[in-house]
Amino acid sequence: MAGDSETHLRDRGEKTDVIRQPFLIGVSGGTASGKSSVCEKIMELLGQNKIDHHQRQVAILSQDSFYKVLTPEQKAKALKGQFNFDHPDAFDSELIMQTLRKILQGETVQIPLYDFVHHSRKEEFITVYPADVVLFEGILMFYSQEIRDLFQMKLFVDTDPDTRLSRRVLRDISERGRELEQVLAQYITFVKPAFEEFCLPTKKYADVIIPRGADNLVAINLIVQHIQDIMNGGPSKRHNGCTNGHVAPRQRRTSESSSRPH
Repeated sequence: MAGDSETHLRDRGEKTDVIRQPFLIGVSGGTASGKSSVCEKIMELLGQNKIDHHQRQVAILSQDSFYKVLTPEQKAKALKGQFNFDHPDAFDSELIMQTLRKILQGETVQIPLYDFVHHSRKEEFITVYPADVVLFEGILMFYSQEIRDLFQMKLFVDTDPDTRLSRRVLRDISERGRELEQVLAQYITFVKPAFEEFCLPTKKYADVIIPRGADNLVAINLIVQHIQDIMNGGPSKRHNGCTNGHVAPRQRRTSESSSRPH
């Protein structure tokens, strides 16, 4: 979540006032496939997780932050495990587009926080500062063409269904206070059908498919190498970014030179 909260991504070394767009990377895949873990591993290998949020060159956003505000009737269903959170209509796509447009303009954005225990948006927000690279992960990141077309790179995390189910069961019980019976019923009724209907078909849009998620260090290291090129204004930046109006990333201070992959 890099950058200066008072300024846009501009070339400070020149007198021009050109806003530099960040390189957007979409990360999709089924529930509990390891999307967040892949993003966090990328941050770790780039050394970005040890840098202050104001100075990070790479930012991570989650589609889970953009669930719609539920009506009282929908919330009552959600508390019983009878609401489909894996359907495209569950997400506030308009807010996602507004947020992405602001990010592309180099603006600081406020990301809502979602309470999965009470199924509601929290009052507080997370501030995301301008960055050179933005990773946006979620189960349906490639479903909407309008959103999909904004990504310069699209990754699909492909993990065995049994592994995903076991991870989801453990997560929902330990982190979200759900009962095993409710978790399994929701998975069979909503999660699995929605994955097959809405998420899995979008795999064809991916530029890179990552089997086994964060355990696939070969694939992740290749992606990290590409991102490092973008951050340094290298060949990948020139070949892939210039067609989208990208220029070299802003100059970093010497003290920030530690943001290279380990």
